[in-house]
Amino acid sequence: MTTITAAVTESGGEPFVLQEVALGGLRDHEVLVDLKAAGLCHTDLTVASGALPFPLPGVLGHEGAGIVREVGTAVTTVVPGDRVVLSFTSCGACEECRSGHPAYCGRWLPDNLLAGRRADGSSPITREGTELGGHFFAQSSFATAAIAGERNVVKVSADVPWEHLAPLACGIQTGAGAVWNALQPGPGQSLVVFGVGTVGLAAIMAAALSPARQIVAVDLVEERLNLALELGATHTVNPGNVEDVVAAIQDITGGGAHSVVEATGNTTVLGQAVQCTRAQGEVAIVGAPAFGQSVPVDVNFMLPGRKIHGLTIGDAEIQSLIPAILDLAEQGRFPVDRLVTTYPLSEINTAVADMSSGRTIKPVLIP
Repeated sequence: MTTITAAVTESGGEPFVLQEVALGGLRDHEVLVDLKAAGLCHTDLTVASGALPFPLPGVLGHEGAGIVREVGTAVTTVVPGDRVVLSFTSCGACEECRSGHPAYCGRWLPDNLLAGRRADGSSPITREGTELGGHFFAQSSFATAAIAGERNVVKVSADVPWEHLAPLACGIQTGAGAVWNALQPGPGQSLVVFGVGTVGLAAIMAAALSPARQIVAVDLVEERLNLALELGATHTVNPGNVEDVVAAIQDITGGGAHSVVEATGNTTVLGQAVQCTRAQGEVAIVGAPAFGQSVPVDVNFMLPGRKIHGLTIGDAEIQSLIPAILDLAEQGRFPVDRLVTTYPLSEINTAVADMSSGRTIKPVLIP
């Protein structure tokens, strides 16, 4: 057993509470990581609110970064002392994993988001002998240390500050992957991003490295729109300042967007995102609303080749995408640091409040 400090969510809607908990022994393909940073994401807050059936009390966190302390007997990709980023896990055996799309793994929901347990039904985390919900994204990184699976550990060699590494695990690669893996804007095309938080700003930075001619940021917060311009957007739209968002985008893009990233998770906004596309335009749904919500689709409007598709974590293959973004960040071409504000792990509830209010774009917790 390894005693650690973790931010425990007791029940839905309750604040995080720092407590001592214990990590059990490693399975053959697991890795014990001393955490140096963990990003805070809206997915964590959705689960902490009780909106998803993750077993509580439990430990959340899915954007970890740290140093490997110990490895299981079958681990071959990392050794103690390696610097790593902890991302999502996948089974490696299903058709989606074998075809290079682990974000669509057949076991993605239970193994990352909902079960709170390993595939064998056990949790790596206990408190006074009782198992807690753990293994969140195969890590539960709101803690001083975590047990991760070998498949969700990415070795990184760059001497980049920990707080700039952690967001690569989810938010940054989600936005970048939406542009590079899914939408792939061509020369002279337009791309619109609804919602410029971490994911949306990462999409804008990725689009700025593409041949897209027009990159339009849409958000209600002027400070974020100004940052979007600094990071590569060519135009901004504040829905609070225009009469018709769709018309404004159609005017900027000369008849409608070639591609759209919807990163707000708001179904009304998703409807606007679809309406602002031109013929053969494409919408990638990145923001996730509460389960069960839907958007009406005008079939005749869709017939001229328009497409809508969902996207999980940028359709990322983490061993390729995370190092690629990191290389660009080191070159100053993907400035993740512009999004990050750090907080001690002990101030996690302040970080939650600041992110929820829009004061902070990407809070990163430092154990």
